[in-house]
Amino acid sequence: MGKFTGEMAEWLAARGHEVRVITAPPFYPHGKISEGYSGRRFAREKYAGLDILRCPIWVAEKQSGARRLLQGLSFAVSSMVPLLWSCLFWRPDVVWTVAPSLPSTGVALVGAKVAGRPSWIHIQDFEIDAAFELGLLRSSWLRGFLQKTERFLLSRFNSVSTLTPRMLERLDVKGVASKRKLFPNWVDPDFIFPVQDNSPARARLGIGNDYFVALYSGNLGEKQGVHDLVDVARLLSDEKDVLLLVCGDGAGRARLSELANGLDNLRLLPLQPAAEFNNLLGLADVHLLPQKPEVADLVMPSKLLAMLASGRPVIAGAKQGTQLALEIEGCGIVVPPGDAALMADAIRLLKSRSDLRSAMGRAAIERVQARWAKSNILSQFEKDLTELVRSR
Repeated sequence: MGKFTGEMAEWLAARGHEVRVITAPPFYPHGKISEGYSGRRFAREKYAGLDILRCPIWVAEKQSGARRLLQGLSFAVSSMVPLLWSCLFWRPDVVWTVAPSLPSTGVALVGAKVAGRPSWIHIQDFEIDAAFELGLLRSSWLRGFLQKTERFLLSRFNSVSTLTPRMLERLDVKGVASKRKLFPNWVDPDFIFPVQDNSPARARLGIGNDYFVALYSGNLGEKQGVHDLVDVARLLSDEKDVLLLVCGDGAGRARLSELANGLDNLRLLPLQPAAEFNNLLGLADVHLLPQKPEVADLVMPSKLLAMLASGRPVIAGAKQGTQLALEIEGCGIVVPPGDAALMADAIRLLKSRSDLRSAMGRAAIERVQARWAKSNILSQFEKDLTELVRSR
């Protein structure tokens, strides 16, 4: 959420809009406040034409469903007064917020009411539904209460957007069909693009050009199902020139490292510098995208767009008919979630078929250009935003 919300805010500021941001200090995906920031005090900064206020937040060392709710609540409390002050005296044209998390949703609505201005909520993932589907929260009473609260809050916004057509359908169930808008994530083709020859990241990381690399780069958390990659690596242990490369951080990293101990064909890397991200993607022959079946159509992994923009095929664990499976059609191979054997077979197939890899890579680039170009998506968002303000 931070990446796309930040890029959106910067883009609007560069277009001449005045944007104020009320947010928390950075703590994702490490689960702790980043060095140089504090979770206990307010801090103001200027960046890329933005006026940013960072508010205190409590970050749980060990994540659970209940702790994540409390984490969001702590930010909602600390951000309430600054938001109300801005809405009362600065009077923005629109109050825009992103979900997760649920507690901040109510604060944004109060701010918009105080300012007498329209409100817009953008849903990156359905956190309440996902928390219960993944077993992070279990109480049926709590589920009913939170879903009713979510439905009540969403109905108060003037505009409600989300990432995919399937996620829009879920908004219908939540009673906001008349207010819904499609606002997908995007990729910047100037930042992510195909690396034609051997990527310099291979030499930097000590990976020979004779290796066939299957790469996962992203968060190592509950929704991602990355632990399945350990089983894939075991099944490919006879393929001496195949390397599974897992790059990222998150709550599941320690467990993944423990499970992968002793596997020579699975290598775990920390997060790489942003300046090296395109070269990292370019060292892959194929990208891997595991996902828990419980979160199908509750989230859309944003990492998919960068994978496709790199011009490499994607092997994804997804149920047939889900939005993720539809987006990968023609650009990769979809296997059932958690089926390590079929994912290993898909790697073997694409390793043996360079012509198929090239065809899927070309299709991936064409799909990115047609659907997810940054300038096109944000230009449409600006029009929708302007229309909302004028209509009110």
